[in-house]
Amino acid sequence: MTNASKSIHAPICEKGEAACQPPKFWYNKTDLFDSLDDWRFMVGELIESDLVKYILDNQIQPGDRLPPLTELSSEIGVSVGKLREQLELMRGMGFVSVQPRLGIRRESFDFYPAVSKSLLFGLATGEAAFDQFSQLRQTIETNMWSDAVSRLTDEDIEKLEKLVGQAWVKLRDHPAHVPNGEHRELHLTFFHRLNNPFVQALLKAYWDAYDLTELTRFADYQYWIDVWKYHEQIVKAVREGDIECGQRLLIEHFQLLPTVTIPS
Repeated sequence: MTNASKSIHAPICEKGEAACQPPKFWYNKTDLFDSLDDWRFMVGELIESDLVKYILDNQIQPGDRLPPLTELSSEIGVSVGKLREQLELMRGMGFVSVQPRLGIRRESFDFYPAVSKSLLFGLATGEAAFDQFSQLRQTIETNMWSDAVSRLTDEDIEKLEKLVGQAWVKLRDHPAHVPNGEHRELHLTFFHRLNNPFVQALLKAYWDAYDLTELTRFADYQYWIDVWKYHEQIVKAVREGDIECGQRLLIEHFQLLPTVTIPS
């Protein structure tokens, strides 16, 4: 390709292409901390929890059990009452679980409990709006679509087709039933192969809020017919390997939701 054929927006570099690459600002945590222990210490200080610090300092792994609170109290010099308060907070965040005879167990990281509770609280107080989170969800699904769908297996696609079939059975029943469960499961299945705990949690939290707000409670029958026609076409595109078509249909079907009005 000659210089004349290049885009007029492309900068011309006289030092060679390698020298013209933009500077990289990506860094590893070891660039900022002398050791992984320093990293754990900093995180523990920010979270301000003696139990979190204990887990990080002792590298407690998912599935490992923690000592009883009385032993922890003696070891780290914090009262049992304070540790119990911290334990309840950590249970709510999904960091640990507590079961009779099994004691305290470290759980795998899951962003969902934190984001779901925070989202529902914001909606309940009126300090956040469902439309705001809905925009975030649409952005996630649109931009992660290609990567997510390319990872689906034949078994996943069969599940999607089954969900579409189940939805049509409900809609064509007498009386008709709204396929809310299938709606949630369909969308989550599209993205469940993504190895991204933040995406998984945000999408699950969206459907919690969707169910809570009952946004489509007053939608007429035709709305659901239109929605599931789109779902059927999207799944068909996925089956045929036409990822771009599926994404286009996904974006189009997002526009159906704002047309639903809630009577005053």
